[in-house]
Amino acid sequence: MSAKDSSDKSAIEQDAQADRTTSSHRTHFPEPSVALLQKALDGQWPEAREEVRNKITEDMLPALDIDRTAYRDKVLRDLNTLAEGGFAKAAFKEEDSGTGETGKALTAFEMLGMVDLSTMVKSGVQWGLWGGAVSNLGGKEIRQKYLPGTIDLSIVGCFAMTEIGGGSDVQNLTTEATFDPETQEFIINSPTPAAQKAYIGGAGRDAQYAAVFAQLITKGPDDAEAESNGVHCFVVQIRDDEGNDLPGVTTGDHGPKGGLPGVDNGTIIFDHVRIPKSNLLNRFGDVEADGTYTSPIESSGKRFFTTLGALIRGRVSVGAASGAAARLALSIGTQYALRRRQFEHPSTSDAVLLLDYREHQRRLMPRIAQAYAYGIAQNAIISELHAFEANPDSYDELERRQLETHAAGIKATVSGWANDTVNEMRLACGGAGYMAENRLTGIRADLDVFSTFEGDNVVLTQLVAKEQLTAYANEFSDMDPVHLVGTVVGTVGDMVQERVRATTLWQKIVDSVTDRENTDLLERGHQLRLLTDREEHLVETAAQRMRRADSNDKISAFDTFNGAQDHILAVGRAHMDLYVFDRFIEVIDKIQEEDPATAEVLDALLDLYFLDIVDKNKGWFLEHNRLTTERTKAATAAYNRLCRSLSYYAADLIEAFGIPDLLTDVPMLREAGVDPEDGEQPAGFKA
Repeated sequence: MSAKDSSDKSAIEQDAQADRTTSSHRTHFPEPSVALLQKALDGQWPEAREEVRNKITEDMLPALDIDRTAYRDKVLRDLNTLAEGGFAKAAFKEEDSGTGETGKALTAFEMLGMVDLSTMVKSGVQWGLWGGAVSNLGGKEIRQKYLPGTIDLSIVGCFAMTEIGGGSDVQNLTTEATFDPETQEFIINSPTPAAQKAYIGGAGRDAQYAAVFAQLITKGPDDAEAESNGVHCFVVQIRDDEGNDLPGVTTGDHGPKGGLPGVDNGTIIFDHVRIPKSNLLNRFGDVEADGTYTSPIESSGKRFFTTLGALIRGRVSVGAASGAAARLALSIGTQYALRRRQFEHPSTSDAVLLLDYREHQRRLMPRIAQAYAYGIAQNAIISELHAFEANPDSYDELERRQLETHAAGIKATVSGWANDTVNEMRLACGGAGYMAENRLTGIRADLDVFSTFEGDNVVLTQLVAKEQLTAYANEFSDMDPVHLVGTVVGTVGDMVQERVRATTLWQKIVDSVTDRENTDLLERGHQLRLLTDREEHLVETAAQRMRRADSNDKISAFDTFNGAQDHILAVGRAHMDLYVFDRFIEVIDKIQEEDPATAEVLDALLDLYFLDIVDKNKGWFLEHNRLTTERTKAATAAYNRLCRSLSYYAADLIEAFGIPDLLTDVPMLREAGVDPEDGEQPAGFKA
């Protein structure tokens, strides 16, 4: 793909030239380096991206017009092809038959989001969820038993956490694992219909084993009363080598879904299934032979969240693959806008290019800016997780919690944005976008559930907010939200401001602002102050609101928290807006040293990312006297100017996504440039 030719640029360039005569704002930029733009997006492991690009073949692309069974067969073949090429080795430690390259593994998983989301999800279940549970929660013996086969796909597993009656409430799931001291076994049981494991990828057909999350129940010595020691994970074989359910196990197939036809989601019910004591993944909790429970973590709440924290790869992978799929849709939608013409221009009688229309620029360019922002933030999370898994003992409790929080936040942020973006690209491509052959409807259907995978986005955003409201308090899970918030209401402002002072780069940016009231909205330091101030104010007022409610004995803790949920979610979103903004600044600073011209275009993309936040939240900025009406109007004008100016570089910006041509070779892009006067009306636009 090359940059737009001069005929396609003309209208946009003329508008930008006119703007330059009436405005001091930037409206035109030097030509960026596509290679450096791609470098900004590729992150720390560009070689992993290139390896996947080189392995993609046409038969790995989504299949059309085949039945569900055939699609599942196709995806399983694709997984075997990946396994034969050593795709999964990087995800596991050297002592577990892998190579111990977490960042490389997560980057490679992300790239599958551009190919076929069924393949990405199936591989994520096998090597990320099932394999990750055994790897991160199991002892040496059980890892050696199951991980080599997991890597080469001779063992197929699934991740049995969600229950039909519990949803996101994992801490209170009801599947039981009761220890029997006489036989040294655990008895896995689904005590009620609500305990049925549901929506489990792999459970429908292919999985032989399951990582089952259940309440660990012990009786202990001297006939002590039975008690639950909280949720733990167990390896349970659910099928024999011929694919038949084992005694006591009943699996079911969910059948057709809204998307992901190549993934065999299903249900599992256990009826007093006995497993060896050694099948407990016992990193954070174990049972002695006499039934005595032991754990290196005394607090049950902290133990639960530590267990889930060891599994954050899943959230990181879901967010990353969402972003990759959205970039593919953006590339297809933008290429279409660069080729398709609609309606004659009254002055020239030439048909107008879609991207010359302002509303189309507003549809595409902010989302391209967000694609860069979220891609860069996703890379930062992957790098942080890689460093953590390489040396977890070097991280204190605060750093661990921050990593878990940002992994949850980026998953919620990116998957939500990706769904919105893919749907908008479908609309932006008209009738052609509705044709399955052009991929957008398939991506939209497959991506839908990513807002639910690995935690519902509302729940995860609330988790992000809770961390801010508690000032990363220790053991918050053992206290109700109201009392936790009350302990930090006086310190949240210091918490946020301390983050601004954390690096020399941020301090330099903030110090560059000398006149807060009159500073241009495109001044980076002023943008940073506005976003920081927004988060600080939301945290402080949410905490004060909950404290006031807590002083009323007639209002329960739940009602207090529930009554402020909209406010709490705003805290989570504001925090992630600032986190993403910060990561983008850091990358621009590095690119500036290599090529100021490319850095200037990235700078403009960050301006557009910021202005989109202002545009979506102008009511808040006005209501809280952070911006005047005049300044919000100026922000809208600047927003439109940047959309127009950056659209001149749209081809370069999406080329830097690094998407192989094979993935965007769809009929509507081949047909969009056909001249109707030639009698060749594109099929996608026939009445």
